[in-house]
Amino acid sequence: MARDAAGYLPLSDYAALGDGRGVALSGADGGIDWWCVPNMDSPPLFDRLLVGHDVLENGAQGGHFTIMPRGSFSATRRYRPDSNVLETRFRTDDGVAVLTESLNSSTAGRLPWAELARRIQVLDGRMSFDVVLQLGHRSGKRSPYMAKRGPYETFHVGSVLGLFLHGEQLQIDHRGDDRVEARLVLTRGQTEVIAIVAGANEPLVVPPLSDIDARIDLSDQEWRDWCALIAPDLPDRDFLMRQALALKVLLYAPSGAIAAAATTSLPERIGGDKNYDYRFAWVRDAGYVIESFLHLGIMAEAKAALTWLLNQLCAHGAKVCFSLDGGVEEGMEEIPVPGYRGSRPVLSGNRAARQHQHGIYGDIFETVSAFVRAGGLIDDRSAETLSHLADECADRWKQKDSGIWELPQLEHYTMSKISCWQALNRAVELADAGQLPTTCRDRWSRERARIAAWIDAHCWDADIGAYVMHPGTTRLDAALILAVRFDYDGHDRLRSTLDAIDAQLGAGGHLHYRYTGMDAEEGCFLACSFWMVEARVLLDQRDKALALMSGLRARIDDAPGILPEMIDPDSGEWLGNMPQGLSHLAALQASLALSRQAP
Repeated sequence: MARDAAGYLPLSDYAALGDGRGVALSGADGGIDWWCVPNMDSPPLFDRLLVGHDVLENGAQGGHFTIMPRGSFSATRRYRPDSNVLETRFRTDDGVAVLTESLNSSTAGRLPWAELARRIQVLDGRMSFDVVLQLGHRSGKRSPYMAKRGPYETFHVGSVLGLFLHGEQLQIDHRGDDRVEARLVLTRGQTEVIAIVAGANEPLVVPPLSDIDARIDLSDQEWRDWCALIAPDLPDRDFLMRQALALKVLLYAPSGAIAAAATTSLPERIGGDKNYDYRFAWVRDAGYVIESFLHLGIMAEAKAALTWLLNQLCAHGAKVCFSLDGGVEEGMEEIPVPGYRGSRPVLSGNRAARQHQHGIYGDIFETVSAFVRAGGLIDDRSAETLSHLADECADRWKQKDSGIWELPQLEHYTMSKISCWQALNRAVELADAGQLPTTCRDRWSRERARIAAWIDAHCWDADIGAYVMHPGTTRLDAALILAVRFDYDGHDRLRSTLDAIDAQLGAGGHLHYRYTGMDAEEGCFLACSFWMVEARVLLDQRDKALALMSGLRARIDDAPGILPEMIDPDSGEWLGNMPQGLSHLAALQASLALSRQAP
């Protein structure tokens, strides 16, 4: 729980708060170190996650909002059951307190402003707390200032107007333009609520502190009501709910988009340069999340996300990713901050939209197929869009692409070819079911057969006993694990491929690198290992699946409940952006697979 000398916490010490628009990361020491206001992809109001204790060239410090016991303390954390309301229990020599945190909602859903509520209650003894509000400078581009407007303490950071609200028990020791320092002393049974209310380029209401306090529990009830929509008798339900709740946090309610993660530039290797902005909606990730929601019976969110996805594909074509509000953004900017534990660059924006990946064809058709299997119907405009995409897939599958891992080197990636096979396979099924026009149905079927023949002729290496990453190499690709869930032909070959992936890409007993050679560049990709669990179940290797799942759970169950992109197999350190949607949905699918084939 202790920060290192540079001011950074381990990533596993963070939990996420969300309101359907923004996400805040709360550290185990009581510090909110990341919060973009008002939206997930806005510039951060709090950015200590990427700055630590460093002082920037203009004198700015990393933004944070901290409520921390004075002196030495221990902390344990948990989310309330079936909720994204977080509780941190602090223990000192003088007493015990609980900090309850929420990005609040209302009975009507998302509030028309951002409301970060923090309730501190002493359960035993008498405790003192240091409270610090340090406003971020938006990477040195803005100069914050605070002002009193009547009884209210307001702050301005660029377009953001905010309120710092608290009760009379909080004693202010220092107030500057970008920083408030205060102390709080509470005895057993006493409670204080401290909150931030904020918006951007809009008027701001001043809610009573009592209403903010009440909305913590109202938000908790809203989360629990949402979870009640999911079958109560699912095996391992608590684990499933935690994954679903993390995915729900990443759903951007104003549009229905699903962010890949809530952060930017958390490194795939400490000190490395593989740091990316994941605050965008990838077709792949969104499709997998929609499928997960469908499997859980969460139809409203699944429908909203699918509608958004189809609208983007109709308007912009087969792009890899889209902005959360919709559209394609290809710009990228380097932000002049130190980066998490000195890992640079820190980026805003992502150029993945410039690439072409055949995998998006398989992703969208698999998602639509799942929607139809769940009882959904496809409208005429969407059917026309999908038919055009199937034709495009039939035309383009022979070309090289960047592959699922967005690599700069164009190749005939095996997984890309399987994804094209998958897309046309589902397109034929949808046409046969009356959901798509049948005009090109037979053409799709013929191209599907040609793709399978090409894969067998060019991508299988008999000496290794595995499908290789692409023709002409002996490298392996863990993405091929997904071919099992896509029901690609030839399970004997896929079973052998999985064994080869375990042998060559496995690490740390239960983890996997993405593809050959990545052990020197990054951690193990958590989703790959959960994909392996699901694949082993589907291949009737339940014992292997259970052993792998047990090992993975041992690595993550002590954390509050959100997952990273990667884990260092030796140190166990978490790496990459988080909460990482792909990790959570892979964990959810793995658990569902085990529950569906429970003895």
